[in-house]
Amino acid sequence: MSGDLLVLEGVHTHIGAYHILHGVDLRVPKGQLTMLLGRNGAGKTTTLRTIMGLWQASAGRVTFAGEDITRWPTPRIAQRGVAYVPENMGIFADLTVRENMLLAARGARHATQIDEARLQWIFTLFPAVEKFWNHPAGKLSGGQKQMLAVSRAIVEPRELLVIDEPSKGLAPAIINNMIEAFAQLKESGVTILLVEQNFNFAKRLGDTVAVMDNGTIVHAGSMQELADDEQLQHSLLGLAL
Repeated sequence: MSGDLLVLEGVHTHIGAYHILHGVDLRVPKGQLTMLLGRNGAGKTTTLRTIMGLWQASAGRVTFAGEDITRWPTPRIAQRGVAYVPENMGIFADLTVRENMLLAARGARHATQIDEARLQWIFTLFPAVEKFWNHPAGKLSGGQKQMLAVSRAIVEPRELLVIDEPSKGLAPAIINNMIEAFAQLKESGVTILLVEQNFNFAKRLGDTVAVMDNGTIVHAGSMQELADDEQLQHSLLGLAL
């Protein structure tokens, strides 16, 4: 697969009186996993929310599959094939795992109408979703909630997954499970844009990487190149590995 599925060109975003994004240029190649890295407060979450139309860009352009989606409302962006998993996961704690999944499967009115083959594939990625199918989502562990959040995002076919810090607060064993799941999703042809603070997580998964600082992209290239250059890591991210 070649070409860029998602492109941001000179994107500025204001939130109230605050100017958060200062001309963001970002390319997400089709069929690859792109990591968006940066220190806390660099503008990563604002970038994702701007892509999804949750916050409107005040200047610049966001293009998805060749279409200008800069002014599109969030539901239209989702219907076009973009799924978003926010940092807080956005699950409904009082509903069961099954009910959470059903809400995300817009073409189904009953759980039996969810695509069975796709559901079984999700169960292989995240066995906990099947194990706790009839349990309240609020009773799940942090890792299990994260698995449910990603499962909801992929219960219907998507072209692009936009995910904010999936490994935050998770145990190493759960992180390894998440890495394997994202690798399988990428192999299935899904394009992924992923914000991450865990650099070891990022370098194991990423094909390309963009690094943000003060509301702009300060570095873009291959993930392998950044993983191999400790001096560059330290200058961009303040890491000492």
